[in-house]
Amino acid sequence: MGIIKVKPTTPGRRGASFDDFFDITKTTPQKRLIIIKKKRGGRNNQGKITIRHRGGGAKRYIRMVDYKRDKFDIPAKVASIEYDPNRGARIALLNYADGAKRYIISPTNLKVGSEIISSKKQIEIKIGNAMPIKYIPAGEGVYNIELEPGRGGKIARGAGNMAYVMGIEGKYAQIKIPSGEIRLIKKECLCTVGQASNPDKMHITIGKAGRSRHLGIRPTVRGKAMNPVDHPHGGGEGKQSIGLKHPKTPWGKPALGVKTRIKGKQSDKLIILRRNNNKI
Repeated sequence: MGIIKVKPTTPGRRGASFDDFFDITKTTPQKRLIIIKKKRGGRNNQGKITIRHRGGGAKRYIRMVDYKRDKFDIPAKVASIEYDPNRGARIALLNYADGAKRYIISPTNLKVGSEIISSKKQIEIKIGNAMPIKYIPAGEGVYNIELEPGRGGKIARGAGNMAYVMGIEGKYAQIKIPSGEIRLIKKECLCTVGQASNPDKMHITIGKAGRSRHLGIRPTVRGKAMNPVDHPHGGGEGKQSIGLKHPKTPWGKPALGVKTRIKGKQSDKLIILRRNNNKI
């Protein structure tokens, strides 16, 4: 993938950048592998807004992606590399030898016509192949990693993401995930060799509000711009600082940089090194 920068014919296009979609080989999705994405505008089953600033946006289909890679020891040929509006990474359509078709998150540099396979046994360390972590050599990059065997990939699925196998010890493997955290994962968990595709996604600049609306993101008003009745940061004549010892949410809870992880979580014992702060 490459990034396109356009002539600054309008203020919105001056700083904007676009995907060139050069790696896409097919534009229409496989009909049997899509379902309509229903819009809920950030509301739950009671009609209450639980996620703010959601609504509108272009219509989408959900591509049913295979995170489990559970068709073991059946070779598959890559039929196409496709765009998925619900994620930054590309998806690859696989045609299995038994006639089945499935989507997977495509790794970087996967080519149409390549043959890949998923297995619970040791197989070739090749881009797109899926196998248990215990068969991956130390230092190898992997993505779409399971947290529990058979539950499907949960870690390192975003565009350009890749985790590294640090080593195997006992019944666990040490994995350095994209956030910088090093944690233990059961060595029977499946992972896919390579890096999730489209690493240049992070360099795209939206440029104008209209593109955000197409993505289903509504405007966000600063708390400082509100009245005191509407937000703890509100009020004051002209430009004001937040005026509080700590920033707060509209509902008075601490915000901006506050840790939200539950203390004493069961999986804490599996984390060797915390992300960013290098504390064990």
